[in-house]
Amino acid sequence: MALAGTGVFAEILDSEVYRYYADGEWRSSASGKSVAIVNPTTRKTQYRVQACTQEEVNKAMDAAKVAQKAWARTPLWKRAELLHKAAAILKEHKAPIAECLVKEIAKPAKDAVSEVVRSGDLVSYTAEEGVRILGEGKLLVSDSFPGNERNKYCLSSKIPLGVVLAIPPFNYPVNLAVSKIGPALIAGNALVLKPPTQGAVAALHMVHCFHLAGFPKGLISCVTGKGSEIGDFLTMHPGVNCISFTGGDTGIAISKKAGMVPLQMELGGKDACIVLEDADLDLVSANIVKGGFSYSGQRCTAVKVVLIMESIADAVVQKVNAKLAKLKVGPPEDDSDITPVVTESSANFIEGLVMDAKEKGATFCQEYRREGNLIWPLLLDHVRPDMRIAWEEPFGPVLPVIRINSVEEGIHHCNASNFGLQGCIFTRDINKAILISDAMETGTVQINSAPARGPDHFPFQGLKDSGIGSQGITNSINMMTKVKSTVINLPSPSYTMG
Repeated sequence: MALAGTGVFAEILDSEVYRYYADGEWRSSASGKSVAIVNPTTRKTQYRVQACTQEEVNKAMDAAKVAQKAWARTPLWKRAELLHKAAAILKEHKAPIAECLVKEIAKPAKDAVSEVVRSGDLVSYTAEEGVRILGEGKLLVSDSFPGNERNKYCLSSKIPLGVVLAIPPFNYPVNLAVSKIGPALIAGNALVLKPPTQGAVAALHMVHCFHLAGFPKGLISCVTGKGSEIGDFLTMHPGVNCISFTGGDTGIAISKKAGMVPLQMELGGKDACIVLEDADLDLVSANIVKGGFSYSGQRCTAVKVVLIMESIADAVVQKVNAKLAKLKVGPPEDDSDITPVVTESSANFIEGLVMDAKEKGATFCQEYRREGNLIWPLLLDHVRPDMRIAWEEPFGPVLPVIRINSVEEGIHHCNASNFGLQGCIFTRDINKAILISDAMETGTVQINSAPARGPDHFPFQGLKDSGIGSQGITNSINMMTKVKSTVINLPSPSYTMG
């Protein structure tokens, strides 16, 4: 039974097309056009969303600017209270939102539910954290700098930036939306959300939870539509004071076009897993399977290349293959481990990488198998650096293994990548782990575990083409504020008596 667009969510649906959200109301676009969202499993249109016009974007921006001024004057505890309320409503309606994730992005049902619950927890944590860090400023005195007496007191605090544009990716359209929305709102900003096409309906349901919580009208808007029509228009809009983007190489184009605004970007990775000879091989193989194949490898922090010492490679490959054989492949409704990848073009891209590896002589540990967008899990052994899959990000259930003869070789391959999101090391020797970790040019290194973005309050950042700025709840709040100073000039130096 379908839950999406029914009950409390009935008002977000206009007969066949989901409405967009602006100025506190659910609206249908004047364009009269819609964008189809294709279910990756059935490859048929599942939902439709409004194709918003540039004029509608302008109106949302204008409303955001007005609403933000009043919101910045709303007491911090009240902002936090509304976020806690939204978090509770989000968790209460996890079923319909999870249903959208299953149908739009083929996320396995249990993972879809946990994404929504995790998102509610993130919003609550953000409210708590914001109340603490924004409630505290700094006092500086002038006499610490040479030649000054103590006749100036500087009070510094954090103030909002204005309007934040949030652009989340298809793979976590709810969680990576609230990780931008929560920090923006608690810090006193307004927010304009441009959801990904695949995942837009889940995002609209999530936004409705914020609407039901009673946020002031105009403060939050969610505009849907074609990237070609409103993408650049949004990112280059003079009303935008900050852009938080998670996705692929589009981010590089955005950073070239965006105005003088702070950018927070996470643009994917080629996370390397370096396995040393003294590693726990059962732990390694479990993490390679989890890290490389959960959500069919469609995660920025998925293990995307295994760099393994030759002497233990056969044993680990054998263990991984045994685990891959047990994975359930099929539709997300059945809680399969491996589900269809998000679009046909993604599947074709993955296939291109596989065919290139085949031509160049990689060892196929399984037979390559594809039906529609569904690709069976595949481990490629004896991959060499001249193969595309050694460097490119497949974003699918295909994982290359490169055999190495020294740790240095592994570090070199990791650092030769244009990406630098995360990486991981498996060893029982903590000294080696720290030395290798320091040598790896990635935003995070995991020791004895597959890469992961969470818990959501941990800093999350990428080097090189993996992005700019840092996420994680605290870092995002700080990034979405600026420092304001007030200096008190005293008529004569003042020193504490005593």
